[in-house]
Order: sequence, then C-alpha cells, then structure tokens
Amino acid sequence: MYRIISLIITVFLTIQAGYCASIDKEILNSGINKSAISVSVRDLETGRVLYSYNDKKPMNPASTLKAVTFASALNELGTDFEFTTALYKTSDNGLFLKLTADPFLKSGDLKNLMQTAKDKKIIEPKYFKIDDTITDNVEWGEGWQWDDDLNPLMPKFSAYNLDGNLLTISATPTTKGAPAQITTSVFYPITFVNLVKTGDYNEVKLSRNNSIAPDVLKLEGTVDKKTDLKVPVNNPKRYFMMRLEDAIRDAKIEYYKGFDFAKLPEKNIYLIDKKTTPITDAADAILKESNNMAAESVFKIAGGKSANSTGNAKNAVEMLKSYCKKLNVNSDDIKVVDGSGVSKNNLVTADFMTEFLTAQYKNFPEYKEMLAKPDEGTLQNRMLYFGESLRAKTGTLSDVSAITGYLTTSRGRVCVFDIMINDAKSKPSDKKMLEEYILRAVNTGF
Repeated sequence: MYRIISLIITVFLTIQAGYCASIDKEILNSGINKSAISVSVRDLETGRVLYSYNDKKPMNPASTLKAVTFASALNELGTDFEFTTALYKTSDNGLFLKLTADPFLKSGDLKNLMQTAKDKKIIEPKYFKIDDTITDNVEWGEGWQWDDDLNPLMPKFSAYNLDGNLLTISATPTTKGAPAQITTSVFYPITFVNLVKTGDYNEVKLSRNNSIAPDVLKLEGTVDKKTDLKVPVNNPKRYFMMRLEDAIRDAKIEYYKGFDFAKLPEKNIYLIDKKTTPITDAADAILKESNNMAAESVFKIAGGKSANSTGNAKNAVEMLKSYCKKLNVNSDDIKVVDGSGVSKNNLVTADFMTEFLTAQYKNFPEYKEMLAKPDEGTLQNRMLYFGESLRAKTGTLSDVSAITGYLTTSRGRVCVFDIMINDAKSKPSDKKMLEEYILRAVNTGF
C-alpha cells in the first residue's frame, strides 16, 4: 500500500515537474534577462504553490498593485460606499459644500447643485464654505516621475477632483503654412507658446518647464485637422474654484465674496442636493481601466476612514498592512507607497501577490469577477486565447510589465498567478508576449 502511494506521489511530482519545465522553457527562450523575471502560480483551492521563479525577489509591480490596494480599500469602505458631493444650507443662510474627492465629479454636477439651490430660493447666501478635509493636500505620489507631469494618465489628485483634473487643449488648422489656432475648452489661466503650423499631417508635442514657468505650455508640430489634447491641470484646486464660480454665475445666484474652508458642522445644516457615485464605478475604473487618479483617491479616502482622520498615504498604507494581517498574509517583505502602482518605489514579491489574491478570494469571492477579462479595459486586444477563463489586472511602466489574477485552466483548475518583468533592455511587446506564453503553459499544464 505504501509503495502504491509512493508511486502515485512520484508520478504526480514527475508530471508537475514536466509542466514547470515548459514554463522554464518559455522564460529561457524569451531572450529577456532571467533575473528580471518573477513568477508565482498557486492553486486557488489549496493555496499550494504550483510554480515559482524568483518569486521571493522584490520587484516593481506597476499597476498590478491596484489589485491589492483597491481590495484593502473596498474592505474598509464596503461595497455600498458612495462618493457624495453635497451642498448644504446653514441655519444662518450660508452655504456649505462637502467634498469627498469623487474622481468622477464633473463641472456639470456643480452646475446642477447650484441650480437646485436657486430653485429652492437660495439667491443671496451670507457666505460659502467648503469642507475639503476628506484628504490631505499632497497631490502627487511619492516616487512619481517628474517628466510624467503632462501625462494625461497621471493627473494630480486631491479633494478637488473635477473633470478628471484634465484640461482639453485644441489645435485647429488655419491657412496652410500659418500658425494653428490654440484654444481651451474652458477658461484656465495658462499661457501658450504656439509653434504649431497648419500643414498636411497631424503631430503635436507638448512641453513645459515647471522650474521656470509652470503655467506656460509650449506646443510644437503640425496639424491638418482639429486635434484635442488632454493635459493635467497643474493646480486642481484653482481649476475647481473657477468651475464652481461658473456654476454660481450660471445659476444666477448673487454671491461675489470669497470662499472659506472649514469642516462641515454636525448641526443646523440642511441638505440642498447631492451628487453620488457608487464604488462600483471606481472598481471598473481602477481594476479594468487602471485609472490612477481614482486609485489614489479611493486608497486615501479608505485610509482616512480606517484612521478616523484625514486621508493620506501613510494611513492608507497602514490600512493595507492591517488588511494583510486580517487575511493572514505576511506583508513584511513588501514596500507600498501609493495606491496606483505608479511609483518606482513600490516593491512586492510574486509570492506575496498570489498569496494575497488567494486569501482575498476566500474573504470576498466576488472580487475575482471584478477584474478585467480578455478584450476588456487594459486587456483590450490581449489574451484573447483564454476567453472567459481569465480575470486579470495588468501593469505597465517604463521598463516594467506585469500581470496578475486568476486563470481557470483547460483541466478545470483555478490558478492564481503573478508575473512581473522589470527589464530595461527588452521591448514592451516582448515582455507582454512572454506573459501570454507563460499563461498558456499554465493553462495547458495545470
């Protein structure tokens, strides 16, 4: 009997070794530096490690970190959480606007709030105060790259989130050979150095020197048709206040004083109107579209709730550590400094990622279905081979490509996987190709 059991175990280990060898082969044939690759694959049901390669080596996870930080934030906030931007009237005829750093708030929402106030006969408020205490005033993540400040995927973030904290700049052709016309969608104090010509093709480049003139944008290139560019606003609070003033003027409310900033009183206030956004919108934006501003805002808000204080990166990270402890996942060997994975200072191990996602599934099984499937979000035109069997979060930074999630293999086993490639010399396409080849080997082998 013992010989039979021993034989079965030997056969099983031999077969698994063969499967692991096929993944090793994909890594070996990739041409990518082997020390720059980290892989971990676990059985979801048992938590047992099926395959590992440099899985204990700290690596930069890029945006796959969002799968971890958002899980901890969702646990703290709850699935019924809503961002609520609310306008109140006080007993002494003042107005109070309570902000919750809603990453989906639009200028039109402010106009609707102010129009409701006008409809309720609030015409000449005594004062107008804003409660912006939901988060701190640090608008840029630790370790974020200074030369990404014009990247529309990395806008600043704060309690004053509005219109994605992006400004639309349009370059419109005029007469061939003459300068193009440069305009903005709304007024914002910014100066343009216009070096864009009207020509036969479209190619426009934006640049600025923050150390000399942060409000001066240089545009260079050629346009043959109207071209819209999204640019992060360099002062979200100033942009927000300008749009709030627009909303007040549009509603024909007689208020020409300045704005004060204070915490919303608990008594003698009456709700005029509110704009809410469900956390499910953030889930899609963060886990599928990899929205950095939403990820940072949610992480800070949840951290503030956890600490019963103003949200900031420090208490958000402490919240994450507490959640890892709740899941019985060791977080001692990782370093997390933001909620989006944008920072190059973030370091995790593939082993941690798969252990976390395994525990997360057992704590909240619905989380698996919240991740993107092939041809959805950042998996658009990617991983189509796997169909409905794959749910994943991708990550991309300069020199970094990563993917993590859940894969139901061709044999019906659900695997939790993490792949991180931190290599400066290989092409992004080669990194992503290796990710798919590894997952194909997992799919057929396990």
